[in-house]
Order: sequence, then C-alpha cells, then structure tokens
Amino acid sequence: MGRIGLAVAFALSVFLDPLAAETPQTPKLARIGWLSIAARTPEVSHLIEAFSQGLRDHGYVEGQNLAIEYRFAEGKPERLPGLAAELVSLKVDIIVTPNPAGAQAAVQATKTIPIVMLYAADPVGSGLVASLAKPGGNITGLAASAGPEITGKLLELVGELVPKGTLVALLRNPTNPDAAEMSSEVERAARVLGMHLRRFDVRAPNELGSAFAAMIKAQAGALLVIADTMFFLHRGRVASLAAKSRLPTISASSEMAEAGLLMSYGPSLTHEFRRAADYVAKILRGTKPGDLPVEQPTKFDFVINLKTAKALGLTIPQSLLVRADEIIQ
Repeated sequence: MGRIGLAVAFALSVFLDPLAAETPQTPKLARIGWLSIAARTPEVSHLIEAFSQGLRDHGYVEGQNLAIEYRFAEGKPERLPGLAAELVSLKVDIIVTPNPAGAQAAVQATKTIPIVMLYAADPVGSGLVASLAKPGGNITGLAASAGPEITGKLLELVGELVPKGTLVALLRNPTNPDAAEMSSEVERAARVLGMHLRRFDVRAPNELGSAFAAMIKAQAGALLVIADTMFFLHRGRVASLAAKSRLPTISASSEMAEAGLLMSYGPSLTHEFRRAADYVAKILRGTKPGDLPVEQPTKFDFVINLKTAKALGLTIPQSLLVRADEIIQ
C-alpha cells in the first residue's frame, strides 16, 4: 500500500474509532467535608439523606465520583474548631455545615475553601456574610428564615390559642450564635402583642427537666421553642416534657410537631437540605461562593397536631385550622 493509501486508512480508523484518538479521562473525585454540631443519629438521618439525594440529582454519587468526610461534634460546640481544622487539613473541596456554630467554626478555620451553610437565622447580623445578595468571601448557602421577625410569628400563633395575659415560656439554648437575635425578636413581638414572656435557658439536654419544672413553678401557660440543634435532636424528650407539663408548645420545624408538640411554623428542613446540594454542585462546577446569593426560604408550613391538642384538652380555633398546611390526627 502506498503512502497515500496508508494515510487514508489511518484517518478512517481514527474517525471510526474515537477511542483511538483520545484517552478516556476518569472524572475528578469531589471531596466534601460535613461539619455538624450534632451527632449522627436517626433524628437527623433523613436530612443527610435529603442532601445526598440532592447531590445524586446533580450526578454526584458517593462511592463513585464523590467522597464525604463526616465530622460530628456530638453536641459539644467546643469540638467544632478542631473538626473544622481537620477538614481543612484534608483539603476538601467544600465544607458544608448545617448549624450556625459550625458555620462560625468553618469561617475561622479557612478563608479559601468554599463553605455552604444551612439554617443560619441571621447570617449578616452574625458576621458570616457581608450581605445576602453579595455574600463575598468564601461562604454562602441558606438562611433559616426570611428574617428574625419570623420567630415573632410563632408568638402570634400562640397568642391566638391562649387567653390574654397568659405567661409564655421561651425555651432557648444561649450557646447558639443565633439565640440572642431570635429571642430579642420574640420579646419585641411580645411587647407589641401585649403578651407576657419569660426566658428559660438550657445549655445541655440534662437541663431540660429542671427547665420545665421552672416553667410550671412560674405558671407558664404556653411554650415557644427557639430553633436549635439540641432541641431538634431531643425533640421526643421536649414533646414528652411539654405534654407532662400540659404546655401548648410551638416550634419552627414540622419534625417537632410530628414528635408531639402542638404546632410548628417554618420552612421544610428536608427541602432546605436538598437545596444545599444545588449550591454544592454549582461551586464544584466553578462558581465562586461569594457570587452566590444567600437564599431565604419563601414557603413556610404551618402544622397542627390534633392528637396533642386532644391530650391537652384544647380546642383549636377554626381560624387556625383553616390556615394549617398539615393537620396531624
């Protein structure tokens, strides 16, 4: 075969067999660091799964082209800085943190690795971002609410249920970076509504019993639980104590109402965790975190647990029932 014939044969072989022209490339393994103040318990497994499903929807599958380094502080916030530093030393591509304390630890540990936060009540006020529209720096993600005034909305709902003049207990974890702002907003709402409010602080799960005993002694007639990982993880215990104390109780997550609290009003956590995966996918594909606006929830679910209402001997006003997105029978 002449030179021209060999050249033609080679060209045809390349055209017919693309694999001969280029070497297959293995997709880059994405490494995500998960930093949480919580322990990995059944109470949070559905949220982690929602995040993982969101990543799968974007083509990132754990064990194939994705590795997640999980770090849990087991309810001890003092462990977060060390765990954050550990993730930085592993050179993960992104740190994802579902708690305000975790976000604070992450931004202190690195100014270069992108950070995606979830459930920060006031990311601007707490200094995590410069603004919601233009966070700047290396952190972005999702805020817990459309503003601290949403916490005041919980008090308004309680006010429609209990007699005027009722003392409303406010259960909070003062070690939560967002607790001060959220409780201040509830207090402002209480003054506007003419309601009586008293704080009860709990820093550890073993303090819950004494806090409820103090509420009974103070003759509280209702309870508002400020959003916090500790209360979320121990929601069954909180619900049990609220029932035993015969306190109509409201919180921000539907999981709390499902556990036995009377009412909840807030965004879907499952949706928020899946939405966080969208942020991770964009960053992995090259978007800078500082260019991604911090997203606030736009839909809030109002859940009423009628089973709890019956156990407490309460009749829920029709004005509340018609506004409920879900009624637990």
